[in-house]
Amino acid sequence: MKDTLGVLLAGGAGERLYPLTRDRAKPAVSFGGTYRIIDVTLSNCVNSGLRKVFILTQYKALSLNRHVREGWGSVVAKDLGEFYEIMPPMKRVSDQWYMGTADAVYQNIYSIGSEQPKHVLILSGDHIYKMNYGLMQEQHIASGADVTIASILITPQEAERFGCMEIGENGRVTGFEEKPTQTKLRSPINPEMIAGSMGVYLFNTDVLLPILLKDAEDKDSSHDFGKDIIPRILDQYRVYAYNFIDENHTEAQYWRDVGTLEAYYEAQMDLVSVSPIFNLYDNAWPIRTRQPQYPPAKFVFAEPGRMGMAVDSIVSAGSIVSGSKLQSCVLSQDVRVNSYSHVESSILFGHVNVGRHCRIRRAIIDRNVHIPEGSVIGYNAEDDKQKYFVSDSGITVVTRDYSLFENPVDVDFFTSD
Repeated sequence: MKDTLGVLLAGGAGERLYPLTRDRAKPAVSFGGTYRIIDVTLSNCVNSGLRKVFILTQYKALSLNRHVREGWGSVVAKDLGEFYEIMPPMKRVSDQWYMGTADAVYQNIYSIGSEQPKHVLILSGDHIYKMNYGLMQEQHIASGADVTIASILITPQEAERFGCMEIGENGRVTGFEEKPTQTKLRSPINPEMIAGSMGVYLFNTDVLLPILLKDAEDKDSSHDFGKDIIPRILDQYRVYAYNFIDENHTEAQYWRDVGTLEAYYEAQMDLVSVSPIFNLYDNAWPIRTRQPQYPPAKFVFAEPGRMGMAVDSIVSAGSIVSGSKLQSCVLSQDVRVNSYSHVESSILFGHVNVGRHCRIRRAIIDRNVHIPEGSVIGYNAEDDKQKYFVSDSGITVVTRDYSLFENPVDVDFFTSD
C-alpha cells in the first residue's frame, strides 16, 4: 500500500462517551487494559502494510498526541518516508475548526496533495475491529472503482446508527441513506439484513480532491462524508461496496462503534468472556500500543476470606490484587484493589486505588481515582447519582472530580492522562 495515504479522523468531541471524554479525546480512552481505542485502527494500518498515516486531532488531544508520539513513532521507518503523523487543526484553508468529517480532510488538502498518493483511505479512530485494508484496496483497483466503502451486515433495527447502502449485483452502490429511522434498503447477500457503512472510505486521490473542493464551497452542506459526500457522488462516480472480512476469523463478524458509554462498556466486557470474539491474543493480527514500564501484576494473600484472585478478568502490569476478588473486570496499569473488596463486571483505569471492604459492580472508574474504604458502588442507582455519573442503562462512572471532592490529597491534578 505504498501509494496509499491513510487519513485517520481522531478529532471528534465525543459527547456521547461523556464523562470519559471530559478531559481527553475519545480515541485516547483506555481499552482492554493496556491499550487506547485508537490503537486498534493503527494496528490495522500496520498489519495491512499502510505506512503513511495522517492522524487528525482536535479536542483535548494532549494525551492522544503523547500516546501516538511515544508509542507509534518507532513503528515506521522515517528514513523511508513512512510516518504516523499527528495533524492538529492548522486553519490553512479556513478560519473554522473542523466542521465535519469531510471538512477535516479538506482542511488538510495541501498536506494530502504534497504526498501525491494514488489513493486516500479515510478511517475513524473510535471503532473496534480487525480489517486488512490491503484486501479492500485490491478489490478497489480490480473493480475500477473511484470510491470504495467498507460495509457490514446490520439488522433493520440498527439502521439509525449507520449509513445504509443499496448495492447492485455487481457490488456497485446505487443508493445511500445516512442514519435513517426506517429504510427499505436490503442487502443483496441477505434480504433480511442491511448493508451498513463502516465509515471506511477508499478514494482515488484525483477523485477525492475536487469532491472536497466542491463540498467546501457549498454553504448548505454539513461537510460530512455520510450525510453529504457519498449520496451526492453516486451518479457521477463509480462507487462500490467492500464486504468486510473479519481478521478475527470467527463465525460472527466483530465491528463496534464505541462512541457511547453502553457500547464502550459492552466492548470491554466482550474481552473478558471465555472465548472473546475480539481476540487480543492473536499473534497473526497483533494489537500494538505504547507500553510504559511497570512490574508484573501481583496477587497476594491466600487466607480464607482474604484471597487475592481474579477470574474472567484482564489484569495489566503494575497492578496488585491484595486479598480481594475480581470477577469479569478489566484493569489498566498500576491499579491496587485492597483486602476484602469485591469488584465485579467493572473497568478500572490506570492508577486507581480501591480501599478495603468495597463492593463495586457495573462501574467504570476513571484514572487516578481513590475509592475510600467501605464504598458501595453500582448497587443503588439513586444513591450513586448523588455522587457519580450514572448512564441510562445503569453503568456508574466515577471520575476524577469525585476524588477531588472526597480525597484531594490523593489526586495529582497535573498528572497527564
